[in-house]
Amino acid sequence: MKRIIIATVQDRGGVLNRITGMLHKRQFNIESISVGASETEGISKMTFVVEINDKQKLEQLTKQLNKQIDVLKVMDVTDKALVARELALIKVVGTNQTRAEIQSIITPFRAAVIDVSKDSLIIQVTGKPDKVDALIALLRPYGIKELTKTGLTAFLRGQQPEQSISDFNLVAKG
Repeated sequence: MKRIIIATVQDRGGVLNRITGMLHKRQFNIESISVGASETEGISKMTFVVEINDKQKLEQLTKQLNKQIDVLKVMDVTDKALVARELALIKVVGTNQTRAEIQSIITPFRAAVIDVSKDSLIIQVTGKPDKVDALIALLRPYGIKELTKTGLTAFLRGQQPEQSISDFNLVAKG
């Protein structure tokens, strides 16, 4: 089962490398990872999507993350109400004959053409991963020249309590 894990970490050099190295060493496959600044200066949030099929492996993952000196909090948000999005940039073969057709395909997805050249279009789409994947599938017959996706980033909806797997403050690990 795909699990969505959010780790709050101190924003220091090498943190991403240490965490991904630890996950690799313990044979966790990261399907996507998104890292960025948080609302607090010096603190970043990492959103991982990993395939974990049993509870013991999930516990092992969270324990190993918590051992990392720069990790402040770890939450498994898979079964929570989320706002989760990813971004994709898709370069599609686009001729004069197909541009209008491609535009009609991307419109319901609220995607946008952000660059046009003589023989291609670059399309930007954001949304839930299944929405992004559906648009990619519809554009494949036109010829995808390049594709890149950011990975999932997520928030808990509304005022849900942040029941973290671990909840350390800066002093406890600092």
